[in-house]
Amino acid sequence: MEDEKKQNLDIETPNNITIKGIIGLLMGNTDCNDNRKVISLGIGDPTAYSCFHTTDVAQEAVVEALRSAKFNGYSPTAGLPPARKAIAEYLSRDLPYKLSSDDVYLTAGCTQAIEITLSILARPGTNILLPRPGFPIYGLCAAFRHLEIRYYDLVPDKGWEVDLEAVEALADQSTVAMVIINPGNPCGNVYTYQHLNKIAETAKKLGVVIIADEVYGHLAFGANAFVPMGVFGSIAPVITLGSLSKRWLVPGWRLGWLVMNDPDGSLKSPKFVERLKKYTDICGGPATFIQAAVPTIIEQTHEVFFRKTINMLKQTSDICFEKIKEIHCICCPYKPEGSMAVMVKLNLSLLKDITSDIDFCFKLAKEESVIILPGMFSVQY
Repeated sequence: MEDEKKQNLDIETPNNITIKGIIGLLMGNTDCNDNRKVISLGIGDPTAYSCFHTTDVAQEAVVEALRSAKFNGYSPTAGLPPARKAIAEYLSRDLPYKLSSDDVYLTAGCTQAIEITLSILARPGTNILLPRPGFPIYGLCAAFRHLEIRYYDLVPDKGWEVDLEAVEALADQSTVAMVIINPGNPCGNVYTYQHLNKIAETAKKLGVVIIADEVYGHLAFGANAFVPMGVFGSIAPVITLGSLSKRWLVPGWRLGWLVMNDPDGSLKSPKFVERLKKYTDICGGPATFIQAAVPTIIEQTHEVFFRKTINMLKQTSDICFEKIKEIHCICCPYKPEGSMAVMVKLNLSLLKDITSDIDFCFKLAKEESVIILPGMFSVQY
């Protein structure tokens, strides 16, 4: 009998680690004999804390859509037209031009928006510029799509601004895009209008698309107001990624969007649009009944709800920043002004038997049942 051929499943997997992956390892390192409740500060899920909960308007809109039994089937590939229209109008409030429904594609959370965007931009031999520190999912998605990753640094002493000289040095004719995360994750920064304008001018000079991750959009509570990158869409084409997750405190609903902020039509070439539509054809979007609730959620949520969230984030951020000052081995180079994260620096010379930030986090989990993320995983080399 001839030997049967074995399936070739020996496929190389990118070694980039995910946040959920490291959280799982840290949770597994806690002391099972410790009766204290684990305090998990490592993931941006506001629903983990009782002080954060969504508005009744959002909950009732979802219940009504579900009970109507009108939205139990598949939605169009790009999403339900009323939901796309509502998001276009919502985002247009802060722009010098109007978005149309055709500019909006609904996704299963912002993570799927990242996946789709990198997939349609990737071509053999191309590269992408990612921020360091940044959100690890970008590196993992890029690696799976064989995009060469080139990291540019954020400057902590300048409010985590983009090192634009480094960006220019890194980019070449094979660079397809640069990623900007604003408000910043994990640094908690909020970029000024002036800095965003410089980013757009740099992207124009280099001929690259800007991927603007604004999942924490409007969650700004410091001196700098949130300015959407799409404001500068006439300078350089911008693909904006966002979701209901953070501002409406519903990450589990998985309602995100990918939006073309491109008033000059650079991204609307037939080939690019066809590529985007074909890729979304093979992706499952958000639950249809969640999409159906979007117009009501956006139109009827009152400002007082958003203000309550902002006030809570500011209060907790202030407390966190002041308490960090009392810990001699940790310093915070820049007070957070937005999002739900803060990046700190660890002084290993003041710690006994601690060799790295990874070592510190694992021992903190085991000895104190407190989970925080090693910065190494957002500062990959």
